[in-house]
Amino acid sequence: MNIDKRCLWLSALILSGSLNVFSQSDTTKVLPPDIQRIENMIGSTHVITNSSREHEDSINRMLNRFYYDQYRHFQDPRAPYFLFMSRNGNLALGVGGVIRMRGYFDWNGSIPTSGFSPYFITIPKDPTHDKALSSNPSGTALYFTLLGHNSIFGDYLGYIEAGFSGYNNRDFKLKKAYIQVGDWTAGYATTTFEDTKAEPSTIDGAGANGKNTRTNVLVRYLHTFKGNHWSLAGSFEFPSTSIDADGTYTKACADYVPDIAAFAQYQWDGGSSHIRISGLGRVLTYRNLLAEKNQDIFGWAAQLSGVVKVLPQLNIYGIASIGQGHESYTTDLVGGSFDLIAKPGQEGELYAPTAAGYVFGASYYFSPKIFSNLTLSEQKYYPRQNPDNSQYKYGLYGAINLFYDVTPRFEIGAEYLVGKRMNFDGTHGNANRVTAMMMLSF
Repeated sequence: MNIDKRCLWLSALILSGSLNVFSQSDTTKVLPPDIQRIENMIGSTHVITNSSREHEDSINRMLNRFYYDQYRHFQDPRAPYFLFMSRNGNLALGVGGVIRMRGYFDWNGSIPTSGFSPYFITIPKDPTHDKALSSNPSGTALYFTLLGHNSIFGDYLGYIEAGFSGYNNRDFKLKKAYIQVGDWTAGYATTTFEDTKAEPSTIDGAGANGKNTRTNVLVRYLHTFKGNHWSLAGSFEFPSTSIDADGTYTKACADYVPDIAAFAQYQWDGGSSHIRISGLGRVLTYRNLLAEKNQDIFGWAAQLSGVVKVLPQLNIYGIASIGQGHESYTTDLVGGSFDLIAKPGQEGELYAPTAAGYVFGASYYFSPKIFSNLTLSEQKYYPRQNPDNSQYKYGLYGAINLFYDVTPRFEIGAEYLVGKRMNFDGTHGNANRVTAMMMLSF
């Protein structure tokens, strides 16, 4: 698309009111293909009600809130195929599910997990696992969603999701359970520190290794103002630390201070583009068994992230983060105990090491049904002293994929993944994977 056409498109969007770009009933607007894809999903939901069509706007508003959520991940289930709506149009209940099957082949080094995390690359190579073929239903889930509106509380949402992603990727376990009332969210939900919209889409369940991701029990306030251009959020989140205590000189203590996460975000293009600054603060506690004293260490992290719609069909993603004592929030380092580690040469002392992560990505929509994503990512670990051993130093992650929505409810895709793990002693390992996926939402 040349510059003149792009300017015409942007002008038309502004003149028509970009805040209403998601309205399903207005078919005169030319929507970008990624937005049209979501509109197709909304249009595929069937409402069962005894009321007349006068409440159609109510259900559209509810579904828009479901799909245009700051913390809705690409791999999250779609809205239920059937919604049961009350006679007055203020309440809708849906029971849905997603069947997701992934099959993958590793060669030239394999990762012994379904998620492609470079941290788990075997060093040195194991000749008995140089190649591997596997498949599993991880990501398959069942869920309930309640969408409603009340004259006192305004819009509200209740959501429960449980999926097959536990032991051996077949155990059934709770994934999310939360309530949203107006600007408030309470329950088991995605941490406020994660920017899901800035993460490139992958078939791989782990995703880019340089991002921060976690599900916590939390209480969050998120408010959007100034003509839908600014958003502020803050949360108290129940902690879960990962401390490398040896049990001889040091011992991990029970967590007793909530993690605090917050962000400030500026968005434009009707919310399709944004820039976000996020922060995380936490207290990590251990006991010095030699001194017989508990020690509190302050952990922190900062993140700059965003997505920019360069063209109607092209989005660019970026995430950069750094912190100390936040390793259990990262995708790669969560595989070990890195929030606190032993202080070199000082028995009984622990400290919070530094870690940094980077993610770059792009998505291109050939049409609302066919799109492709590129992801490049790195996670780096910076202890105070080079351990000069087989400890993880950094990991590299790359992915390129292609998705095809056969229908708004049935999707297939293929992906190529490449990873590398480097240790402090210079030893390293690589892995390659090809993955195919099919997914049915109902």
